[in-house]
Amino acid sequence: MRSRTPTRNVARSKDRDRREGVLSVNPRGFGFVASPTATGDDVFIPTASLSGAMHGDRVVVEIVARGSRGAEGQIIEVMERGTNRISGILRRRGKSAWVLPDDPRVRGPVTLTREMDRQDGEGNSGVDGQVVVVQITRFPASPDAHPEGKLLAVLGAPGELSVEVRKILLLASIDEVHSELAIDEAEAYGLDVPPSMLEGREDLTHIPLPTIDPEDARDHDDAVWVERSASGGYEVWVAIADVSAYVRPGTKIDEESRARGCSIYLPDRAIPMLPRALSSNLCSLLPDVVRLCLCVHAELDAKGHVKKSRVVRGFMKSAAKLTYGGVARALGFTDAPPQQPKAEELVRGLRVAYECSRHLRTRRMKRGALDFDLPEAVVKLDANGKPVAITRRAEDAGVKKAYQLIEELMIFANEIVAGWLLKHDLPGVYRVHLPPDSNKLDRLSAMCERLGVEFDAEATQTPKELSALLKTFSQHSLSNVLNNLLLRSMKQAAYDVSNLGHFGLASTAYLHFTSPIRRYPDLVVHRIVHAALTHDERARKKALRQVGQMDQRTEAATQSSMAERRAMEVEREVLDVYRCFYMMDRIGDSFEGTISAFVGSGMFVTLDEPFVDVLVRTEDIGPDFVIDDDGLSAHARRSGDILTLGDRLPITVTDAAILRRTVYGRRTKSEANEHEERRTRRGQSERGSRRATKKLHGKKMFLKPKAKPAKTKKVKTSHKGKKRK
Repeated sequence: MRSRTPTRNVARSKDRDRREGVLSVNPRGFGFVASPTATGDDVFIPTASLSGAMHGDRVVVEIVARGSRGAEGQIIEVMERGTNRISGILRRRGKSAWVLPDDPRVRGPVTLTREMDRQDGEGNSGVDGQVVVVQITRFPASPDAHPEGKLLAVLGAPGELSVEVRKILLLASIDEVHSELAIDEAEAYGLDVPPSMLEGREDLTHIPLPTIDPEDARDHDDAVWVERSASGGYEVWVAIADVSAYVRPGTKIDEESRARGCSIYLPDRAIPMLPRALSSNLCSLLPDVVRLCLCVHAELDAKGHVKKSRVVRGFMKSAAKLTYGGVARALGFTDAPPQQPKAEELVRGLRVAYECSRHLRTRRMKRGALDFDLPEAVVKLDANGKPVAITRRAEDAGVKKAYQLIEELMIFANEIVAGWLLKHDLPGVYRVHLPPDSNKLDRLSAMCERLGVEFDAEATQTPKELSALLKTFSQHSLSNVLNNLLLRSMKQAAYDVSNLGHFGLASTAYLHFTSPIRRYPDLVVHRIVHAALTHDERARKKALRQVGQMDQRTEAATQSSMAERRAMEVEREVLDVYRCFYMMDRIGDSFEGTISAFVGSGMFVTLDEPFVDVLVRTEDIGPDFVIDDDGLSAHARRSGDILTLGDRLPITVTDAAILRRTVYGRRTKSEANEHEERRTRRGQSERGSRRATKKLHGKKMFLKPKAKPAKTKKVKTSHKGKKRK
């Protein structure tokens, strides 16, 4: 939401420095503006100088003073509002209604005007104490003004799991259900592929093409098969669901898919990019039914080098729906998962596919691709949807091998299509990942120096050099800590109409082609491929003009990058809510974990089991602890004890705050640190007594023997009630 609103009654000067940045408001009322382009510290904004700006707004700030504590400024313009939706608790008194925001950084209360005091559509105006989401209809114009809004949704009682999850989705403007028009368009295609849609396509039904996914997969948009070629190499097929045959430009499905950008995966359900009639049925590569596809068909030599490749418009019939566990069991990688009969039937082809994938992986690692092995949380639910366990995914090494089989074939197909577009001078939407920012490598450099790990910041600007560094981390006992620090220094991958390369994959050209059911950029690429494969030259040029327009591709790339970040934030926040609900029954229990991060308020400890992050505030770490400036450790001023990233630590859970989506804990006290804490308290008490004595002596006030009470005398007082001498 954009709002170029100048603030009122603010004196301006042309000579003053101005910056543009994002406002972060402290719960106590003041704020700071962080500018990504300006050098120096953030600009401090006193409460009186906030004008009409709110937490998260993009603003223009004018520097009014500079001191030892840095720059101080006043906000002179709101460029863009950070949000126009706020959640909170509804309050009613007589005919008045207002909302107290959940986030203490958001200015409140939000006044509900009488004509807005009713939820649209359902006519539910809510009762006092319920959780609601409001949309801001009028932003404040001055520091002492409050926003006004209207009810968007009445969610229910605070603290309920479903209420908290729905709140997150509403605040992110995510609609779970597609519009009736989009659903009608999707369902109009029916349940089966009509014969007319098979015309002009290559018949691939003789190729097994099983899908291989996690057990909890909700859609199946890729299928693979690899055979040994006569020359001793490999013949590879990677078939991808042809979503573009159904989701066409100008339709309601396309409009909503573009706005959603990607599917969102929650512990109990998926929010699909496409209506379920397509995502779960007609576009999903289900076994034993005919489905439309675009297929990468390639011939490789015995070492995995591409001899020739093509992109095919075809139709297929998957032979099986396999899981990573079933494939790992069939290939003899593990005995843990149950047997999957279909995987056993296809084991010869799966073995060839795995062999080919290892060659692809070896070549990718050799050119310098980064291989981060980061744990992923899995929430197990009971029949009522309540969390009963939170664990790490794919701890089984054999299952990881099966996952890598598919990962390598998907990367391979994406690179083949990217190269195909470039070779034929075709437009595209690329997945780009730029080199890391050298300034963000400072903490990693400091950690490496502390651990005695060789680190050269200048040697991190090429994938091969950084990959070599990552390999040295894998041998270290604190590899997870080093991996996380390196990952945080990396730039985020995004979509772009220009091919800027993919640093993390050490790829000169990369895009997303393999998941059009759940990612909109893949769908755009499919349309371009379709247009390019049109046989009639005039029709081909016309189709390419329609789907390859620069402004449309740019909009799709930008919007999809934003949607991806939004989805990641929503998934993380919902996971944190589930973690809090799970830990509510474990308050008072003790666990052991690893220090994973230091923040301004304390440190995060990642527990082994359950897989939960616990915030231990500074005062709960131990006596006299402070966080070091480098963010790598904390130390106790008196004892000299030091806690460092990667240290193992026992903690006791003290709280699970649903609104803050944070689990809190304290360092479990051993006899040693209990003794230190008692000594610290005793020392503080003694120092306090000495200070009190000095204060008394400084005023020449000495204790005298108890004297007899003197006669009382009336004393006149001033109008403020103070004694007047």
